[in-house]
Amino acid sequence: MITVAPMLLNSSKPEPTGAANDVVYRRLRAQVMHGEILPGSARTLRGIGKEFGVSMTPAREAMRRLVAEGAFTLSSSGRISTPELSNDRIEELAALRALLEPELAARALPRAHFALIDRLQSINGVIGQAIARQDAVGYIRTNLEFHRTLYLRAQAPAMLAMAETVWLQMGPTMRSLYEKLRRSELPRHHRLIVAALKAGDEPGLRLAVRADVTQGLRMLAQ
Repeated sequence: MITVAPMLLNSSKPEPTGAANDVVYRRLRAQVMHGEILPGSARTLRGIGKEFGVSMTPAREAMRRLVAEGAFTLSSSGRISTPELSNDRIEELAALRALLEPELAARALPRAHFALIDRLQSINGVIGQAIARQDAVGYIRTNLEFHRTLYLRAQAPAMLAMAETVWLQMGPTMRSLYEKLRRSELPRHHRLIVAALKAGDEPGLRLAVRADVTQGLRMLAQ
């Protein structure tokens, strides 16, 4: 296996911050977050550059940012790979979701107008289609879209950014979880979330969100 020397991610040369590394960063970030890359999958800067049609410099800068966010790990030998999370780490990230996401949902509740609820129900329909196709990546992507759409109404960008960092670190593991659960129907807690929004029920909303974001992860950690 080709590895990348640590110095490649720690070069003292100035790195560009323009369009090329931003495009690579955003596309790789989405791939990891949506479970397109499995846990423990190795990448090289040369391979990333070839995949996205860029030189080594923007590939290096994008990977540096993603390593800092926990989307990839860098070993002492220079091997870059998506994380293989221990049970303790899964429990920790599940606990973070249980703290952050019910609070985001509660802050969104006063702004949960009918258009938002209709949008969430529409996303649930797309999730159902992904389940019917056994499309793991489509399921993870639209499931996160459901949560992000709700949480944007919280108007708490720092808190949402923290939640998205957790999603990013969990992406490959969520793919493993989906394949383990082999869902055949829409997540029950999504219906409870929508019902709580319609009723203006903050305790019920917090409970439904907490159960939705932690139940499956804790099954994976068992």
